[in-house]
Amino acid sequence: MLTTSLHNSQLNYFSYFTCFTKLSYIYLFQQKSMAIHNILRRSLSAEKRSIEVPKGHLAVYVGENNKKRFVIPLSYLNHPLFQELLCRAEEEFGYHHPMGGLTIPCTEDLFLDLTSRLSIT
Repeated sequence: MLTTSLHNSQLNYFSYFTCFTKLSYIYLFQQKSMAIHNILRRSLSAEKRSIEVPKGHLAVYVGENNKKRFVIPLSYLNHPLFQELLCRAEEEFGYHHPMGGLTIPCTEDLFLDLTSRLSIT
């Protein structure tokens, strides 16, 4: 009887821990999604050349000194490597992007390498 109640309490603790872990991941995912949504909403509202961006795509500015404009598919935003760039953009610029659109703080070569990898997957 004692081993059964001990076993049940361990199962309850394990199920509680598993549920808590899942909720933590969901909460973190929602926080990242909200941050990305806020960046995009603000950058898209400030975008002057939205006519030139096809549906399902987003204009971003990349480069260290001279910013170059790239149009990327929205599907890239779900990729963890691209989300890392978005986090860096948020840390560096907050919600004020100097080009009026979403500015990615990396070199053009790095961005081209990343987007070429993303286009394969």
